Amino acid sequence: MTTAATPSLRQDARTIGLIGLAHGSSHFFHMLLPPLFPFLIKDFGYSYSELGLLLSVFFVVSGTGQALSGFLVDKVGARPVLFAALSSFAAAGLVAGSAGGYAGLVLAAVLAGLGNAPFHPVDFTILNKRVSPQRLGHGFSVHGISGNLGWATAPVFMAGIATATGSWRMACLGGAALALLVLAIMVWNRDALDDRQGAWAHQAAKGAAGAAAVQEHPMAFLRLPAVWLCFSFFFWSTCSLSAIQSFAAPSLQRMYGMPLSLTTMVVTGYMLCGAMGMVLGGFLVGRVERLEKTISVCLLASAMLLTLVGLGVLPGMVALAVASLAGMGIGIAGPSRDMLIKRAAPPGATGRVYGTVYSGLDLGFSLAAPVFGAMLDAQMNAGIFYGSALALVLSVVSAGFVGVGVAARRMAVAQSAA
Repeated sequence: MTTAATPSLRQDARTIGLIGLAHGSSHFFHMLLPPLFPFLIKDFGYSYSELGLLLSVFFVVSGTGQALSGFLVDKVGARPVLFAALSSFAAAGLVAGSAGGYAGLVLAAVLAGLGNAPFHPVDFTILNKRVSPQRLGHGFSVHGISGNLGWATAPVFMAGIATATGSWRMACLGGAALALLVLAIMVWNRDALDDRQGAWAHQAAKGAAGAAAVQEHPMAFLRLPAVWLCFSFFFWSTCSLSAIQSFAAPSLQRMYGMPLSLTTMVVTGYMLCGAMGMVLGGFLVGRVERLEKTISVCLLASAMLLTLVGLGVLPGMVALAVASLAGMGIGIAGPSRDMLIKRAAPPGATGRVYGTVYSGLDLGFSLAAPVFGAMLDAQMNAGIFYGSALALVLSVVSAGFVGVGVAARRMAVAQSAA
């Protein structure tokens, strides 16, 4: 069997950069509407509860579509699905910009959710097949950092345009234009996104094992405990993230008596520390065999920091800094997490596995926000940090079981080859 030559640094960097840009755009469109809520309330008189339902629509559509889109990626390839997803984002911006009422905004949320759905199966399929193994950890690192940057950029972009022009509709059209620009860049560089070229992730799968994988039923991967353990890992880690993203700022305000304008910096700090952690994690992932150990140490350290904040014993500014620093451990664990899922995925089922396990992310966002919101309404301010820490501990348990399963499978393969 002949394989293509290992890609050069320039080829790998090009593919990684393009996937980073695509992933950043998907996180940007998570935030297409939320920065515009004050403008929509002013124009239409909607409540925050009504507008919050738009986010539920987005994540339900995205989560359901993500699990299904993995099958589509495995069947038709990742590149055409990526182009369709970016087109759906552009349509979401156009529909939102021309919405005459709630139904139009719901349709925009549906289109944005459909666009977001395939990104993890698409991204990881292309990275696993196009990027050489020695640089794959850096690819996962850039992928995670770009997502954080997408989240950070959207509020500034959307609210900035709406404020400057006095029109939230212009902001939505600006979002559509951004999606079309990213789509044009992807089409122009489509050769670097061709997942039919290269198969670095599956070079070890040869002979009888490879033949058996081809003959398996497309749903056979669902019988693997590792898939559902990875799903639960994403669910719990996202519950923790949701608590910090949405409720850490008001919780710190109430617990430590700081102004909200200051405590809102905790989310920015958390994301920036997470981004720095991902850079470190990209170097670390290629040097560690038992990835679940890296994940466990980092997430447990973050859980301890969040628990310390919840105790209310720190000075206000120190508490804000410690909560932000918790993002570092989660960032370092990110590339190891993605590599662990890669190792757990059976040959030929990359898209399906990533689609299924990453739908745990959407489910976590959908369910965690109401729970933590209710805790805040009940004045359980410290519970935001305790709950976030507990969710991280539960995600560590899931990752540990995945790592044990991967190690056992590798040992069985080594013994059969001996």
